[in-house]
Amino acid sequence: MMIPNKYLNVLVLLIVSAGVLAQSRMTLMNENWQYLEANMSNIEQARSMDNWEPIDLPHTWNALDVTDQTPGYRRTASWYRKSLDLEQLNGRYLLYFEGANTKTQLYVNGRYAGGHLGGYVGFEIELTEFLKNGANELMVRVDNGYDRQLIPSQQSDFFIYGGITRDVWLKQVPETYLSDITITTPQVSEKVGQTNIAVELKGNEKHQQVVELSIVDPTGITVFSDKAKSGTSGKALFEFKVKRPMLWDISNPNLYTVVARLSNGDELQDRYGYRWFHFEPHGPFYLNGKRLLLRGTHRHEELAGVGAALSNAQHQADIQAIKDMGANFIRLGHYPQDPEVYRACDELGLLVWDELPWCRGGIGDEVWKANTQRLLEEMIDQNINHPSIVLWSLGNEIYWLPEFEGGGDPDEINPFLQQLHNLSHQLDPYRKTAIRKYYEGADIVDVFSPSIWSGWYSGTYKNYEQALNKSLAKYDHFVHMEYGGSSHVGRHTENPITGDGLINPNEWEEAVNQVEVMNIAQNGDWSENYIVDLFDWHLQISETHPDFMGNAQWAFRDFGTPLRPENDIPYVNQKGLVDRSGKPKDAYYVFKSYWSDEPFAYIESHTWTERSGPDGVKREINVFSNADEVEFFLNGKLLGRKQRDLSSYPACGLTWDVQFEAGANELRAVAYKAGKQVATDSMTVNYRFEKAGTPDALTLSFAKLENGNLLVTAHAVDQNGLRCLDYEEKVYFQCLEGGKLVEHLGTPTGSSVIAMANGMAAIEVVPDASAATLVMTVLNQSFKGTFLEIPLLVKTP
Repeated sequence: MMIPNKYLNVLVLLIVSAGVLAQSRMTLMNENWQYLEANMSNIEQARSMDNWEPIDLPHTWNALDVTDQTPGYRRTASWYRKSLDLEQLNGRYLLYFEGANTKTQLYVNGRYAGGHLGGYVGFEIELTEFLKNGANELMVRVDNGYDRQLIPSQQSDFFIYGGITRDVWLKQVPETYLSDITITTPQVSEKVGQTNIAVELKGNEKHQQVVELSIVDPTGITVFSDKAKSGTSGKALFEFKVKRPMLWDISNPNLYTVVARLSNGDELQDRYGYRWFHFEPHGPFYLNGKRLLLRGTHRHEELAGVGAALSNAQHQADIQAIKDMGANFIRLGHYPQDPEVYRACDELGLLVWDELPWCRGGIGDEVWKANTQRLLEEMIDQNINHPSIVLWSLGNEIYWLPEFEGGGDPDEINPFLQQLHNLSHQLDPYRKTAIRKYYEGADIVDVFSPSIWSGWYSGTYKNYEQALNKSLAKYDHFVHMEYGGSSHVGRHTENPITGDGLINPNEWEEAVNQVEVMNIAQNGDWSENYIVDLFDWHLQISETHPDFMGNAQWAFRDFGTPLRPENDIPYVNQKGLVDRSGKPKDAYYVFKSYWSDEPFAYIESHTWTERSGPDGVKREINVFSNADEVEFFLNGKLLGRKQRDLSSYPACGLTWDVQFEAGANELRAVAYKAGKQVATDSMTVNYRFEKAGTPDALTLSFAKLENGNLLVTAHAVDQNGLRCLDYEEKVYFQCLEGGKLVEHLGTPTGSSVIAMANGMAAIEVVPDASAATLVMTVLNQSFKGTFLEIPLLVKTP
């Protein structure tokens, strides 16, 4: 099903590549809503409440409570209300929701107009019969409460945000209108692109309608134009070939525009691409006849401060950052995402694993099966035209933590999984199905990913190649989804756990019960150093393996989870390459050094500026770069120029043994490509030869930020005032007067409860403009409270 493109509306007149003005039948309805946070089912009772507040969409009521310090988060119903003014009714009116979580009911002028069960997919409700000339009242009840009949399972490792979390559109159309365009390209080569297009009409289907169709290539040239009558099915069918199509690929994501028109003036547009792909048995992936190593990551649809209610610009920024890192593949875990995400992947050239939200929970009863099958149909229907999508995933860890008695039984799961697989191929014969971590169904789907977390939940990272080779031999079409581990920003150690490790290297798949096994996740240091080493090793293996299809790191950004209150940032899964606000960690630059073409150099690590060790002991410094050669300087002295070597570990051989001096040490890296300087990086390390003693106190200091807020920093120090670089306990910030904490963001400076990183933690504070003094405290069980008074400038009339 064609999802309304955000840029094809009267508010934003975008000129598409064809040079055709966008259709004007879509109106964005995001502004001037009212919100009522009250769980009631009676519309009259909701209407009579006086505590409605103004909001704009997208919106979620869980933007902050998911990562506050109160266990649980609000999972119940709320109401939304908006006035729709229509001077003169003309034609038909439909309201399109890009997504609302997870149960939605729409009332128009007090009458029930329709609803939808299930989040993460779009749905449309007709308003026409309920409308009147003048002011109309829209009221929407949305509920994200526990319901075992809906996927994903509430036992999943992510929050299920409640609200109207995506854009809403008003569609005004004639009595008979174009409702959908479905595009398939059954045969594609460099010489020809076979194209089948079905244009669906709604309205007076008894009378045939003439549909005019035009195809415009990426340069603006019309390459096909024809007319066809709609049949008894209400569809007009077109079949044609495009000679020497401009192919869609990761470097040149060429998009064609299809424009359908009716004689009554109704018009519908969409875009598509020509490409073909192939999964070699026990081998690589091919796109357009050429081997392509899948270089991937994962994305959860959430962001610090806004939860799942991201703006289009924020969706775009995410996909652009992933592309800038050099990735060519993304798994949308664990649910279909905003239409803007698919549009960005189409335009930037990112291959997509799209996933049905069957995440954990096992199999349910007949009601559950019907809901799950319908959501798969809706996912494929709305996303089928995107050339970026190559895989329909049928779920993740589907057997785990069953919600129904016997729900984890493979004898019950497999027939339904086979049914979903068959349905996927019926709806879309030209893409493959996939699933992750359900071994009993590995032979049902086309592409399978076992669970391999070498060096985190199992084994050591140096057994990664062994794990890959076992899976390559065992599974016909094997791609590796999810690997990595957690890292706490700013935490470092002079002696990270190595890839030889303390864990049995022969263990290559993690146990179901992590409590029963020794692993790095339970016993590691969560330092940025360790994760950098782990990713560096994994990438060296995957980038040089001749038969490997590829993998996807978990996950691009830290994200909220109800299952991890004990983490260094409570309720945050810290496996991201960037923190929850999008700021890169060290690990981001490891991936960029292997994948990105944009010249850069990065000295590991810019968050490790305070270090200590015995005099005379050298420290290894890594520089991550995609340049041919790098020079490294210590305090202005050249320590050598080295060539980047993909077969060398760590950092592809860009490492130097450095003898630090006491005090400030200036580090500088200069990168060269083809003999020409292309990038530089520098930082200062303060080094001491004296080891800190037992932590004796917490100290507080502050600095003013560019936005006018304050950054208050706590240090753990010994009795001599030396910072205790190995102190990692949680501390608790409070603002006692004169300001307000920037908290509940799940970020390194937006969390009032946070574990220290190398004896340091910080939080952003918004000062009160009318206060003379801001008073802060930081404490934990060991240190009962340290106070800091910050004088503020008071504005006078």
